[in-house]
Amino acid sequence: MPQLVRSRIRALHGPPPVAPSPHRFRSLADREAVAALHRAARVLIESLPELTDRLVEALREQEPAYRTAIENEPAEVWQEVNHSLRHNVGSLIQPREFRDAAHRTSRWIGEARAKQGVPLDAVLHAFRMGGAMVWQDLVDETARRHPEDIRLLVHVAADVWNFVDEHCAVVADAYRQAERRLVWRRENQQRLMTAALLDGTARIADLPDAAAMLGLPVDGRYAVLAVAAARRAPHGADEQPLRLPAGTDVLWHPGQDAEFAILALTASPAAAVSGDQQAEGEGTGLPGQDELASLTAELGAAPGTRVGISSVVDGLAALGDARRLAETALRSCPSSGGVVLLDEHLPTALVVSSPGLGKALADRVLGPLDRLDPADRDVLIETLTAWLDSDGSAQRAGARLYCHRNTVLNRLRRFEQLTGRCLTRPSDAVEVSLALAARRLLGA
Repeated sequence: MPQLVRSRIRALHGPPPVAPSPHRFRSLADREAVAALHRAARVLIESLPELTDRLVEALREQEPAYRTAIENEPAEVWQEVNHSLRHNVGSLIQPREFRDAAHRTSRWIGEARAKQGVPLDAVLHAFRMGGAMVWQDLVDETARRHPEDIRLLVHVAADVWNFVDEHCAVVADAYRQAERRLVWRRENQQRLMTAALLDGTARIADLPDAAAMLGLPVDGRYAVLAVAAARRAPHGADEQPLRLPAGTDVLWHPGQDAEFAILALTASPAAAVSGDQQAEGEGTGLPGQDELASLTAELGAAPGTRVGISSVVDGLAALGDARRLAETALRSCPSSGGVVLLDEHLPTALVVSSPGLGKALADRVLGPLDRLDPADRDVLIETLTAWLDSDGSAQRAGARLYCHRNTVLNRLRRFEQLTGRCLTRPSDAVEVSLALAARRLLGA
């Protein structure tokens, strides 16, 4: 029990662990104070049920955090309080025999209250209330039966409160350890659940629990971002590979080759755009797509960061599909970095979705250029790319390449002669565009 009480009891029953100084002696008042404390504590042990009732009632009235537990589980709380008081008051009489059991009880209470979510301040307040009630009963009992010994209790007052502080420290330590374990377990469960949703392996029956755990609606609208930074850094660091607009509701999850972000969009499935709006060209006609396009425009990606954004999907059950779409969009990003919204790069996504076919197409369409000198070949490919990016305008392509439009047209005719393709034929133009995308993204 209290350090000084234990040392005084050892003085009565055996030698102290350290030899006392020859000039220090235990006073008679110390011995008498310990004896008075023992007499009063024995009476408290005999009236422990009544003391337990009073402390439980005081907790109900003075500590709101305990009120619900007492009302829901009165028997369990009463037994807990009684058990704690029995060991703690017993420690006043036999500290060596009761100390370990009292500590175990206090640790168990700290852990149990952490699991129940009772605030630590409330638990410590309850322990101090119990200490105050025990001390007051010790004083009252001594005054009633041995009033002449009241003055002796002054010698052990500090010891009793040191004991209360000791157990508050034990409770706080146990509470914080249990809280850390609970936080780790909760975060681990969230990681596992998020991984299952993104992998598409979550069971339909688990979706309500997943929604409650992650704070996401089961039937909401979602998109997934796949982010591959030139230099990986954990989210929460000062330098982030991707800055999202303020207020964006996002849940991050690390992957092997990229990090994934689940975006919860505000548009609901019921918020479909009306037929008149679609006819007038207002919005995309699918809830969430306009919001996703606006968010994409506001993204701030660090240099070298590649970002792939999926299409909008309905519900948590579709997050696995969204992740695969985001990975496809990520593969469509240039190696130098950039942001690709899948819905705006579907032809390119088709190429990277089937690398074998993409390479075969590139070899078939662009293979004849490989027989040229590399510098000559690169000029033709650069010109062709600029012309396609300029919507078939030789004038704008020439401005991009700092050459005359006739130079652009001459290079395009040469390309047609070498490959047998006609750029004015729509089917050939599509093949050439996809072949260029395959060569750029797949290294075909």
